Amino acid sequence: MTLLYILDIVGTLVFSISGAFRAVKYELDILGVLVLSVATGVGGGCIRDLVLGSTPPAAFRDETYLLTCICGGLLVFLAAGRIARRWDCVMFADAIGLGVFAAIGAAKASACGLGIVGVVMMAGVTATGGGVIRDILVVEIPAVLRVDFYATAAICGGFCFVAAEYFELPQGVQLACCVVVTCGLRFLAMKLRISLPRIRSLPSSPSQLTRMRKGRKSGE
Repeated sequence: MTLLYILDIVGTLVFSISGAFRAVKYELDILGVLVLSVATGVGGGCIRDLVLGSTPPAAFRDETYLLTCICGGLLVFLAAGRIARRWDCVMFADAIGLGVFAAIGAAKASACGLGIVGVVMMAGVTATGGGVIRDILVVEIPAVLRVDFYATAAICGGFCFVAAEYFELPQGVQLACCVVVTCGLRFLAMKLRISLPRIRSLPSSPSQLTRMRKGRKSGE
């Protein structure tokens, strides 16, 4: 059992816990908790494996992943209050999981012969895909599209993996570069509350603004 595999399982557990907490927000039953827990924990990896043609996905070939997600969901169902009081620790572990998942996604994409864009995309998808599925299931705009410096950290980590690979560094160094950069950026964003610029809402819809402009021109 390699260190990367152990970190992958730990990351799956942490992501499953964060997914289960979204079920707490909506007061779902135990099945809803487990569904969100599993979707968040292994969703990104499943998308990655399907895109890369690695079927069935690793989560179904190694049941440890699914069992880990179920344990995370049950843990939240039984002790949500206690875990919530230590949410800073969960977010710290979540950042570690983000880095590990990004590195695993980049490594698997590279092994399949993908180019720079493919490797970086798989790093981002593996790290954030589960969260996107979770948000869609509860009918929310995916958090990675509207808040927080999350997917961007994974993408930057993917680029660092590509750079390390270009200079023909050992694979262990490639993985470490991706993990360190992703986690470092995520920690920095959490500490300084960094987020990407957001587009401002318009006073009216584009069609209404166009009609107003044409109306002003016709009145001149």
